[in-house]
Amino acid sequence: MEAREIPISELAPLRIGQTENAAAGTGLTVFICPEGMRAGLDVRGGGPASRESQLLDPLTAAQTIHAVVLGGGSAFGLDAAGGVMRYLEERGIGFDVGVTKVPLVAQSDLFDLTVGDTFVRPDAAMGYEAARLALEAPNYRDGNYGAGCGATVGKIRGMARCMKSGIGSCALEIGELKVGAVAVVNALGDIFDPDTGRQIAGLLSEDGTQLCSTSEVLRESVAPAENRFTGNTTLGVVVTNAYFEKPALCKIAGMGHDGFARTIRPVHTSADGDSIYALSVGDVRADQDLVGTLAAEILEKAVLRAVMSAESAYGYPSAAEIAAR
Repeated sequence: MEAREIPISELAPLRIGQTENAAAGTGLTVFICPEGMRAGLDVRGGGPASRESQLLDPLTAAQTIHAVVLGGGSAFGLDAAGGVMRYLEERGIGFDVGVTKVPLVAQSDLFDLTVGDTFVRPDAAMGYEAARLALEAPNYRDGNYGAGCGATVGKIRGMARCMKSGIGSCALEIGELKVGAVAVVNALGDIFDPDTGRQIAGLLSEDGTQLCSTSEVLRESVAPAENRFTGNTTLGVVVTNAYFEKPALCKIAGMGHDGFARTIRPVHTSADGDSIYALSVGDVRADQDLVGTLAAEILEKAVLRAVMSAESAYGYPSAAEIAAR
């Protein structure tokens, strides 16, 4: 059957809200399903910053969650989930425990502390506002928005030689099946277009005029790196209107990492916290392997769009600027 591209906003009842502090170079992207959504998670990077990730383990009791938060601020930014919880609790959204309803909110963060203001991070107030926007005025956009506000790529030689990245999306419809993806690209490595094999973003030369290879830098010495620290991380969310439980969603999330591997080199390093969520928000019957295959394909496109839709900012050039030189 023929696939048709659709906006990510058509994956109802999922709602997406974004907010950012452009001056400080950080932000949030919040995915909310008021009725609850089944969710899985696959973490491949060596340095994830996350909250409530164990809720998505197939062995844990929770069968649904209410929100996923992607944010900046590294571990400091995990406070934002508290604001999302407060907004949802005020509206009676969450797991009923008798005396109140407890919203189940999972969060993963990237490291953007070296981009704008080190000491301004997503907090509960920003989380509350992003959740409000998700339900009252969904405002998802590709580019330097939400969690993509402070995203950069190609950082193995430090921030002086990296490039600006952002957040990107792609969604497909095949018959009654819909599968969408959002990626926030903040990788240590370089970004490649799989169709052409051409590097489109990443490590810059010392004079900033051309692209260099992170993989070649790694080959300069076989000795262990003294300190590469986890200042990176690419985050993804796959959402489908097909019905799957947690074990299948964890597998779909794992297959989605193939999209990262086709576009980011190197990927899943010890200095990245690469994580992909898979969310089921409908009851369409669909083949698990088809959805996992589509997840990889659309995450691939979402990564490329995150890079190509980004605008130069904070002194870091975008892929569009480099291509135009």
